[in-house]
Amino acid sequence: MDIKLNKSKQRWKQPAIAVGILSGLLLVGRLIASPVADQQVNRSQLLLSTVKRGDLQVSVDGYGVLRSNRQRLISAESPATVAEILLRPGAEVLADSVILQLQDPQLQQELDTASMAVSRQRAALKRGQLANQREILAEEAVLAELTAQRDTQKLRLAANRDLAARGVIPAIEYQSAELQERQLSERIVLQKKRLQQLKDVATEDLNIATEELNQAKALLQRLEQRVAKLTVRAGIEGVLQRLPVELGQSVTAGQELALVGSRQDLQALIRVSQSKVEQLRLGQPAIVNTRRETAKAEVSRITPQVQDGTVEVELRFVDALPASARPELNVDAQIFTADLKNVLYLERPVNVQSHASSQLFRYDQNNQQLQSKRLQFGDEAGRYLALQSGATEGETFVVSDMTTFADADSIAVKQ
Repeated sequence: MDIKLNKSKQRWKQPAIAVGILSGLLLVGRLIASPVADQQVNRSQLLLSTVKRGDLQVSVDGYGVLRSNRQRLISAESPATVAEILLRPGAEVLADSVILQLQDPQLQQELDTASMAVSRQRAALKRGQLANQREILAEEAVLAELTAQRDTQKLRLAANRDLAARGVIPAIEYQSAELQERQLSERIVLQKKRLQQLKDVATEDLNIATEELNQAKALLQRLEQRVAKLTVRAGIEGVLQRLPVELGQSVTAGQELALVGSRQDLQALIRVSQSKVEQLRLGQPAIVNTRRETAKAEVSRITPQVQDGTVEVELRFVDALPASARPELNVDAQIFTADLKNVLYLERPVNVQSHASSQLFRYDQNNQQLQSKRLQFGDEAGRYLALQSGATEGETFVVSDMTTFADADSIAVKQ
């Protein structure tokens, strides 16, 4: 009995051991396969990039606007009211293009008053000239009469000189004639002085009247210029950039009316992250993108002030301006700061910065798996990042967002 019982127990134990071993193997296999089975991703959801070797241009990106080097700020000459708006910002203008029409009734009244004052001064000048001419002519007539009388007296004296010497005529009569001749000569001298003084006074009077007329004309001219400036013109050829007034608005003297910028002398004002400014130098080449065209430029100025974490960089165009360029146009820019020779590089992965390390998934095409791998990145070159370590040429990595798989070491790829 004991022998039979032992045989029965042995027959029962052998299948149990086999089942246990098989179960253990299945469990181990499941544990090994579980990371792949539990973490899967469709191939169509992945954006891949292959590590390449070559030359790169390190660049700093920025954004900004085109600004005219030649701008004209138009301000109000006097208090006025906006009566008409003919052009709006963005309009192309010529030098004589009318932007606004202002009204100032008081200024118009001052202009009319000044115009009448000029007319009065002109008439007064003419009257003064005529009056002086009449007085001068009258005094010249007196001088001519005295001169004629003296000359007649001289002839008479010359004729009576011999007669007086022979005693034909009384000496007293001859002496009286001489006295009359001397008196006429003295009157002529005095009349000449009087005439000269009259001419001097007339000249001074004319000068004063002319000066008063010129002052009235100058006032009229200034008022005419102020009235003319009520018609606000561009003054230069370009684009109307700013118009901070509205129809019917009252403006004060000196208030800004419009800003016009030339299209022929543009520069790019680019905002660059403060953290990248130390890479910039004057004269560095750049590319300005107007969203339609690109143009070559160079760094001409770097402002020291920081605003909202950015610094303004001025780019000067070195080639012809793009046809689409105009003042205040939003642009992007790429400033090239260094050349990297024969380096490994990869398209910039999502959420990865330059000079930082990051965990990426390497794509194994043969096994259709993604394996987590840490890479060290270097300089930025446009849409590429230089690789310092962690990858070799020809390896392929996922550069799309994989934050949902951050804890995974291996992921299966489904086709």
